[in-house]
Amino acid sequence: MMKKALLTGITGQDGAYLAEFLLNKGYEVHGIKRRSSMFNTDRIDHLYQDPHEKDCKFSLHYGDMTDSTNVAQIIERVRPDEIYNLAAQSHVKVSFETPEYTGNVDALGTLRILEAVRNAGLADKARIYQASTSELYGKVQEIPQNESTPFYPRSPYAAAKIYGYWITVNYRESYNMFACNGILFNHESPLRGETFVTRKITRAAARIKMGLQPRLYLGNIDSLRDWGHARDYVEAMWLILQQDKPDDYVIAAGEQHSVREFVELAFREAGIDIEWQGEGVNEIAVAKNHICEERDSDDNIVVKIDPKYFRPAEVETLLGDPSKSKNQLGWNPRTSFKELVKEMVEADMEIARHDVVSRKHGFRTPDYNE
Repeated sequence: MMKKALLTGITGQDGAYLAEFLLNKGYEVHGIKRRSSMFNTDRIDHLYQDPHEKDCKFSLHYGDMTDSTNVAQIIERVRPDEIYNLAAQSHVKVSFETPEYTGNVDALGTLRILEAVRNAGLADKARIYQASTSELYGKVQEIPQNESTPFYPRSPYAAAKIYGYWITVNYRESYNMFACNGILFNHESPLRGETFVTRKITRAAARIKMGLQPRLYLGNIDSLRDWGHARDYVEAMWLILQQDKPDDYVIAAGEQHSVREFVELAFREAGIDIEWQGEGVNEIAVAKNHICEERDSDDNIVVKIDPKYFRPAEVETLLGDPSKSKNQLGWNPRTSFKELVKEMVEADMEIARHDVVSRKHGFRTPDYNE
């Protein structure tokens, strides 16, 4: 019998990869998307099926994680075998500016799903995956971090996710629900949002190379992160819900790189060799080779530090210990750090080339650096 999966946050990076993964597994996939005056389905347009078609296996439902009635109605109507709660206000820096909204979506949104499942009489049927995050560790208490490492959140986003984590555990223990947390460390891809630092870097490297953008502005370039590919990590989400017993797992590559290293590798992939000069907020990266014909040869500064991108409370280092997920789930990441950066830069180079052609024909393309 065909399984049914319900995905919140289906229009995001993880939702897009997971939806495609589950469809390839033979699932009937339902996704929840917020209503907008503009289409926001670019990442999943290739999966779209006309609902009038016979045996349609991919459906979208309008919904919002802040609306309890709406969430409950969708769950009651779909009655899924598996629920993947990927919806979140997931930008850490933005969470300091919108803390109440972040808490409403990321914390109470998780509760709304758990309650909807329980009230629909699906507690014994539906398996629930809660997208947790390495940001829970924040001011890390040990290195590397595993499932037993104490949490120390350093942002409204992480604090909201703490609630989501523990309410998932609470409902598992209180109502015998198959509810699990995946504590995912940083995972990126060409589908990553353009305001997240990794995609911001690869996009800027490509646009600088093509003469579309003068330079990149960043905050703390010495932060250390454990990076992997989202395509690999969604497989771990699925594996978590295929186990005999519900549990929580760290999903990570198990190796660490700095933002500075990410910048160096991304620019190199774009054909720009850089060197760092200065220190602190005055540090810059300059191109050692000529970049493109459209650029003044005397203007070789490609990266500057802007204090506005510093977090009020910084997370300096994150490094996951994926031993449990490797041993119990049989999961291993397939994409190396260098392969990840290369794939992202190549995708953004293709977009930049398209933008160059568009501009030559009089069309304006986005020119922001947030």
